Amino acid sequence: GDDNSGRKVITFSCCRMPPSHQLNHTRLLEYLKYTLDQYVENDYTVVYFHYGLKSLNKPSLKWLQTAYKEFDRKYVSKIFVLASMIFKSLLTISFSFPRYKKNLKALYVVHPTNFIKILWNIFKPLISHKFGKKITYLNYLSDLGEHLKYDQLNIPQEVIRHDENLRGKQKGKLPLVVKVPPPRPPLPTQQFGVSLQYIKDKNKGELIPPVMKETVSYLKRKGLQVEGLFRRSASIQTIKDVQKLYNQGKSVNFDDYHDIHIPAVILKTFLRELPQPLLTFECYDHIIGITSVESSLRVTRCKQIIQGLPEHNYVVLKYLICFLHMVSQESICNRMTASSLACVFGLNLIWPSKGTVSLSALVPLNLFTELLIDFYTNIFNSRTVPGE
Repeated sequence: GDDNSGRKVITFSCCRMPPSHQLNHTRLLEYLKYTLDQYVENDYTVVYFHYGLKSLNKPSLKWLQTAYKEFDRKYVSKIFVLASMIFKSLLTISFSFPRYKKNLKALYVVHPTNFIKILWNIFKPLISHKFGKKITYLNYLSDLGEHLKYDQLNIPQEVIRHDENLRGKQKGKLPLVVKVPPPRPPLPTQQFGVSLQYIKDKNKGELIPPVMKETVSYLKRKGLQVEGLFRRSASIQTIKDVQKLYNQGKSVNFDDYHDIHIPAVILKTFLRELPQPLLTFECYDHIIGITSVESSLRVTRCKQIIQGLPEHNYVVLKYLICFLHMVSQESICNRMTASSLACVFGLNLIWPSKGTVSLSALVPLNLFTELLIDFYTNIFNSRTVPGE
């Protein structure tokens, strides 16, 4: 999933670690490196579920030393060095951490023990203040809600039950059910969290939502050659402020923020907060099947899937992919190839109606998005919609 700033989220659950004597540690190491490689080139977040780490499933110190040597310097983070000094369980965390530590923007340690907190405070002076600010302890799963939509994460049932037990002990009884007030109706000028149809109806029939038109136009003028465009995050508070302005129908001047990544994050956030993905729930299974299609026929298959979209979705998607194709054409300067852009936008364009996207589904989702960007002219050349 994504956090509130659009950064990819990597989760590590200690309770999923099998007993050490049953584990093929060489394969585990390769799997960890493979998983990390798919994310750490961009800004991302780590959620570490500490519950379930026991003496039975802790990796041995010998294996951790081997893993330390195996991960070259690009994989090693400061927390690994700290952990190696103080506590074997924290060493386990390090393998879900960044290959490039600068791209790790937040680490949430859920259900930490008091011992971890004490050790962290003791050794805190040994690490940089900047890195220390990235770490947040969360006592309950609900605390994650301030930072990301935790219900989109694949949280083990053992962790959920442990969280319920902790809350029960805190209250001395089962937690009271809090009545949540009904959601407020959207503003007439609302841009985020409402359907494309709603935005169209409130904007005189315009097919391209104002927030998309303005962010894309700005990035075309000033962002096409910016290295790492769409890979970087921005201030969470600034993003919330800009969203509020758009939702209130007020004008936004991105020049005032002096940060080209703000309109980039706003565009991703808009897509991610649509009630239904731009590529629609109905297309999900068709898109997942793209890898089973012969390579020479995949572009044709993409075209067939896109032709089945509702007219409004088709127009908005065509507008977006046209822009992303332009960005990819400047990849010598911005380093954002069609493949890189697909990794960023894939999950912002399509997700399942229930549950979360599995790791195995990422490959076809990203491949489909990459094909749309690379073969934009071919895929979108045969359908014209009135008012486009």
